Amino acid sequence: MTVPTYSVETTAPPSAPAAAHAHLLHGDSVEQYRRTLADGVERVARRVATVGRPSTGITPAELAPVVDRVDLDRPLGNADAALDELEDVYLRDTVWFHHPRYLAHLNCPVAIPALLGEAVLTAVNSSLDTWDQSAGATLIERRLIDWTAERIGLGPNADGVFTSGGSQSNLQALLLAREEACAAAITPAARADLLPRLRVLTSAAGHFSVQKSAKLLGLAPDAVIAVPTDPQRRIRPAAVRDEIARCRQAGLVVMAVVGTAGTTDFGSIDPIAELAVVCSAAGVWLHVDAAYGCGLLVSPTRRHLLDGIERADSVTVDYHKSFFQPVSSSALLVRDRRVLRHATYHADYLNPARMVEQRIPNQVDKSLQTTRRFDALKLWLTLRVMGPDALGELFDEVIDRAADAWELVSEDPRFEVVTRSQLSTVVFRYLPTGPGRELADAANLHAREALAASGAALVAGTRVDGRHFLKFTLLNPATTVDDVGHVLELIAAHAGRYVLEHTAVDLTCHVG
Repeated sequence: MTVPTYSVETTAPPSAPAAAHAHLLHGDSVEQYRRTLADGVERVARRVATVGRPSTGITPAELAPVVDRVDLDRPLGNADAALDELEDVYLRDTVWFHHPRYLAHLNCPVAIPALLGEAVLTAVNSSLDTWDQSAGATLIERRLIDWTAERIGLGPNADGVFTSGGSQSNLQALLLAREEACAAAITPAARADLLPRLRVLTSAAGHFSVQKSAKLLGLAPDAVIAVPTDPQRRIRPAAVRDEIARCRQAGLVVMAVVGTAGTTDFGSIDPIAELAVVCSAAGVWLHVDAAYGCGLLVSPTRRHLLDGIERADSVTVDYHKSFFQPVSSSALLVRDRRVLRHATYHADYLNPARMVEQRIPNQVDKSLQTTRRFDALKLWLTLRVMGPDALGELFDEVIDRAADAWELVSEDPRFEVVTRSQLSTVVFRYLPTGPGRELADAANLHAREALAASGAALVAGTRVDGRHFLKFTLLNPATTVDDVGHVLELIAAHAGRYVLEHTAVDLTCHVG
């Protein structure tokens, strides 16, 4: 038998132009890497050190032409020029969440160790789908999942996976609940009959991602049932029990109950322990959306507010809210790791079945995503540098500040305030007196828009019982009561001026 021989090509294959190679990170470009990132960090650091307000108030109509003028087919050739341009299209007018008068949404100032993690993970560029793309990164993510599950108290069979955010975590949780509900439907016909009858119960104050997830999962248009809340905007467990019974009587199947540990508007925490009793008795999946309230897991004083969460079948956590992590950093946790099989598909090139036999850990087996960032590194470095107690103390600070803000607003006769939050939101509105009261909705809308246009502060808006309200969301420990008081005065000035101008117009028209 003749054994074939092969010659080895010693000449290098044609290469890309050296200029293009220089922009890739490799052994010969590390100095450029160091210099370029240092320049970028310095630009951001100068902005952070000198920014005087959370935004410039620029409008889309003003900024869009600046961005549109950029010719993406004509490169600038070097990072300095690109950073100069970035000042005009982004950094100059960006929204700064670290500013103490940013009081709008659930955006937090970020921990410096997490920023270190961001720099490391983007440079290495691990992908968390398979072991042979991530190695240690896989184990770090798994350790953090175990740590979080331990904090929740889910038990020894718990597992989970990092996600892009609360909406994705809620989607996957409801996917798992749907598949568990369909487990008895062993034929396609039985499944087809069951799907339109599946229902999800959630708080009337819960997150919109529950409705969105139901649509993506192919459930009926009326599959999500909003259960009434109590005066503290918490779901009523008795109403959940009654709704489960009503659904069963109507031939419907409740596949999941979604409790919320920190509603977006009110910061309310549903009575999870009572919900767990109801769900356990009915054999219904309990999912807890703790995207906002997960910071209580490390709180030295308020962990008890999450009592009962250990009985959930699945839990959403958003570290990029109350753990002070950069976006994205979220996770879905489950009590029974076996249910994650509903997200598993085997591809010969990626995670063939033999890898399961060899006990090779592939995170893609648990995730809705394939290619996935090593976002867990940010939390890992934060815990290794700061520790969980420090994070919990920061979250406690913002909750304390929100309580002070609620007192300030509730004692001011110019404002009407809604229920006191268990977390760090304050929902309120300017309430005109006399003939201007009917202008309350318009005045509050105007005040929010005028405040944003000024750039002096940013607040959120929402609707409560059909009326327009404003909302403070405090996630910055640097925010003081004086900051809150100053923003209230700005709101009162804008709203009061609006009411004065429009009542004067109405009176003039009436006299005329």
